[in-house]
Amino acid sequence: MSNPSPIIIPAPAPSTTRPATIIFLHGFGDDAHGWTDLVSQIHSANKLSHVKWILPNAPQNRDAMTQAWYQPKPFSPIPMPQRSAESEADDDEDDEEGMMKSVDYICGLIAKEVEEGKVPLDRIVVGGFSQGCAVSLLVGLLSRYRGELGGVVGLSGYLPLEGKIRRSVAERKEGGKNATKWFLAHGSMDRLVPRRMFTSYKASLERWEGDNVEARVYEGMPHSTTGEEIRDLCNWLERALPIN
Repeated sequence: MSNPSPIIIPAPAPSTTRPATIIFLHGFGDDAHGWTDLVSQIHSANKLSHVKWILPNAPQNRDAMTQAWYQPKPFSPIPMPQRSAESEADDDEDDEEGMMKSVDYICGLIAKEVEEGKVPLDRIVVGGFSQGCAVSLLVGLLSRYRGELGGVVGLSGYLPLEGKIRRSVAERKEGGKNATKWFLAHGSMDRLVPRRMFTSYKASLERWEGDNVEARVYEGMPHSTTGEEIRDLCNWLERALPIN
C-alpha cells in the first residue's frame, strides 16, 4: 500500500540563505500525528525555529493491521534476533524488501527537499523512533545519500540488515567523504528493544563512523521519550543544523 501524505510543519523563522529540514519517522503502530505535539513544544521553546519538519506516515500493513515501515516479526513489532557479530546470515529474518522500500520512500522526500526546497544535503537530518529509527539508520548507511546528510537520529531502535551493511562498508574505499553526524539514544528500561541491541549497534556505528557518533542511555526510561532526552536531542540538532 502507498504511504499517506506526510505532515509538513514549516519553520516559524525560515532562513532565506541556509534552509534546513528534519525528516522524522514515527514508530510501529503510530503515525505522524503522534509527533506533532513534540515539534510544537520545540518551536514554542524558541528552539530550531529556522528548521522545517517533515513527519512521514508509514503505509498500512495488512498483516499487522496497523501502520508499519516494514513487516514485523511474529509476536513483536520490533525484530530482535540473536545476532552474531560476524555472521553474514543474520539478515535472514529481516524484511529487507519492506525496509528498503521505506528507505527509497524517504530518499524521495530528501530529493524533493533538495530539488524543490533548495535545501543542501548537509542541512537535512533524518531520524526516527523505534521502527522509524531502524529505517533512518538504513537511510544513513545504505542509501544513495550515505555520508552526505547533515545527521541521522536514532531513538529507541535497533540496526537491521547488519550483514548487508558490513559488506557495504567493506566494499567502500577508505578516505571517502563522510559529513554525517549521528545521535543515538536509548532507555535503560526499554523492554521492547533491549539495551543489549542498542549497545551492539552503537559499537558497530562507532567502528564505522568514528567520532561522528554521539550516543546516550537514559536511566529508567522505557520504550518512550523523556524531557531530558528531548533537550539533549535539541542541543545536538542545533549543532548539526546551526542557524548560520
